[in-house]
Amino acid sequence: MIYTDTRDSSIKADFKTAVMGGMNQKTGGLYIPVEFPKLDKSLLNKDPAPSFRDVAFNMAKPYVEGEIPDGDLAEIIQDAYPFQPKIVPLDSVSYVMELFHGPTCAFKDFGARFMARVMSYFNRNEDTPLHILVATSGDTGSAVGSAFHGVPGLDVTILYPDGKISPLQEKQLSTFTGNVRALKVKGTFDDCQKLVKTAFTDTELRGKLRLSSANSINIARLLPQSFYYMYTALTVKNRCKIDNKILDPAIIMVVPSGNFGNLTSGLIAREMGAPIEGFTAATNTNKTIPDWIASGEYNARPSVETYANAMDVGAPSNYERIKAMYSLEEVRHLFASYWQDNDGIIKAIQECKDKTGYTIDPHGAIGFAAWENIKNGGMEALVNGQKNDPNKPGLTPSIPDWANKVITKEAVGVILETASPAKFGKIVTDATGHEPPMPARLEEVMRLPDRAIPMENDYNQFKDWLLANL
Repeated sequence: MIYTDTRDSSIKADFKTAVMGGMNQKTGGLYIPVEFPKLDKSLLNKDPAPSFRDVAFNMAKPYVEGEIPDGDLAEIIQDAYPFQPKIVPLDSVSYVMELFHGPTCAFKDFGARFMARVMSYFNRNEDTPLHILVATSGDTGSAVGSAFHGVPGLDVTILYPDGKISPLQEKQLSTFTGNVRALKVKGTFDDCQKLVKTAFTDTELRGKLRLSSANSINIARLLPQSFYYMYTALTVKNRCKIDNKILDPAIIMVVPSGNFGNLTSGLIAREMGAPIEGFTAATNTNKTIPDWIASGEYNARPSVETYANAMDVGAPSNYERIKAMYSLEEVRHLFASYWQDNDGIIKAIQECKDKTGYTIDPHGAIGFAAWENIKNGGMEALVNGQKNDPNKPGLTPSIPDWANKVITKEAVGVILETASPAKFGKIVTDATGHEPPMPARLEEVMRLPDRAIPMENDYNQFKDWLLANL
């Protein structure tokens, strides 16, 4: 497979170059496949649906062809995924895709574990370590730290915004030893991301250190996240025959979105043949993409702190990939967009618990609120000309092609639950009156000592630290 650059389509690279470089150091662009191969119809039409590992192997194979033999790829998949998504029905036309059954209880485990093993595979014959730099707004860092901890030939530095993530999330970042360490930056996630991006384009630094990324800017983290979209879409399609008697359901993926890597992975799955009719981009107050869809103007902005902190991203990196894959009009045909403020997040957590008995985290809660709005008259109101004020929480005034299938009751929604509610215990407890159960693997982390290193939001200080300590 050939990969190109979102900022310069004349650039061509193989999978190894794209993975190990993270992003193009000359242009600052992101790597993207030149094509998205279709899965074989025999796999897409299998009943019962194929296993998660079968889906993962078949989806990954064309992207690594000629660089990772089938046997080695199968071993990577086997080692990366001792867990899989869990699909939970809320009602006859609403499902939750639980993505928190990995070691750090967040969806980032799916991408990070695959990426770590691919990077280690490509680095196996090198004399020097590959240094991974990653900015995180919450769950990315812990997933990357866990996935890369103790992996040969790899070294990880995680940057996170000091005081702007939950205590449990911070514990998951600040307690690593050995080849993984965390820097707590006096700033926002966007500041952390800027420090990392600047490092990647610093010719002097890259001349001394072999650098790569583990954010969703890295194609090796983005591609494996498409696996669970395909697996879930195929599974839900088969389930609908029994759950709701809809033989050809219009499956709408409702995606809590910050940096938009997760949603971009869904787009890749759809391009490869997943029976996904469309998407709902569900954001918090950091609504850069909903505003773009509504107005046609893309205006990155400083991030705003919310209860759904992993989505506190004002300048989503994967906007570049979405724009490279689709025109604005195509996006409008495919996407609904929705945003919610902090009050709405609390209300959604409470309503989800009261209506369904399901405890949802603040990020999934925005997805729940979006789908409830869509299926209970919000989309029909848009179609009938009752457009919302884009400055107020709710659906933005853009009507996707699948709108009528919601109205005619042919659509089902799949809400991505991206992290365990236990990671946001106080918020969930305040909303529901009940403390969410704490998985044992998270209880263990809370007992470990903090080792995070303070860092100013200053690139020169960051660079000096890297050169002195790596």
